[in-house]
Amino acid sequence: MKIKGLEGLTWETLEQEVGQGGKFVVYTFCISILIMTFRRSSAIYYIAPGMGSVGTGLRFTLISVLFGWWGIPWGPIYTIGALITNFKGGRDMTVEVLNSLAEQRGPQQQIG
Repeated sequence: MKIKGLEGLTWETLEQEVGQGGKFVVYTFCISILIMTFRRSSAIYYIAPGMGSVGTGLRFTLISVLFGWWGIPWGPIYTIGALITNFKGGRDMTVEVLNSLAEQRGPQQQIG
């Protein structure tokens, strides 16, 4: 599983940061081509404590604003959904990611 933002972190450091408010999020975006609309999710991003998650997702919001509206009928619907998700800071995947990482980890092993 590829997670952006974990470079150099150990499991212990990650547990501490998540306890202080760190989280894993996924952003949504859509792209439309006339009658076809594609709704996709970004890679998983680690958001450290104190960092805003809305700013990290701005590129996906911009993609949806520029390229998502054009497909009828789902383009506007999916674009609005992507904007709502991304402006709320993305979809929180912290529990799922921590469970997956716990299954894979070794002692004192770096995660990223």
